[in-house]
Amino acid sequence: MKKDFYEMTYILNPVLEEDQFSEMVGYVNKLIENNGGEIVDTDEWGVKKFAYEVNGKGSGYYVNLYFHAPANAIEVVERNLRIHDNVMRYLTLKYDAKMLRHYDLKKKGELPAIFDVDIAETSDED
Repeated sequence: MKKDFYEMTYILNPVLEEDQFSEMVGYVNKLIENNGGEIVDTDEWGVKKFAYEVNGKGSGYYVNLYFHAPANAIEVVERNLRIHDNVMRYLTLKYDAKMLRHYDLKKKGELPAIFDVDIAETSDED
């Protein structure tokens, strides 16, 4: 079965305890693995403030993960995230070839600088 590369970002309820955050991250990772996926990288960004309130909350615990999975696994994972009370929002992106090349370059630290901005020059113009 063909496995595509995905990036998923989800936001957890910020009122959870630290061990509950770890439990939820483990739950989502296990859900992906149980449906034929392979986790590549999990990055927990922590609690971040929102620009506007979401579900009556001013902040949320952000988690970003990269994984390989068959297409039918995404439907199952998103359904579970949708009905789980502690998941406020989620977004899943399927990488195409160009996005995958960009990810690989970023991981290797070989991402080219597109715009070289000198910080001293920009602060003088203000």
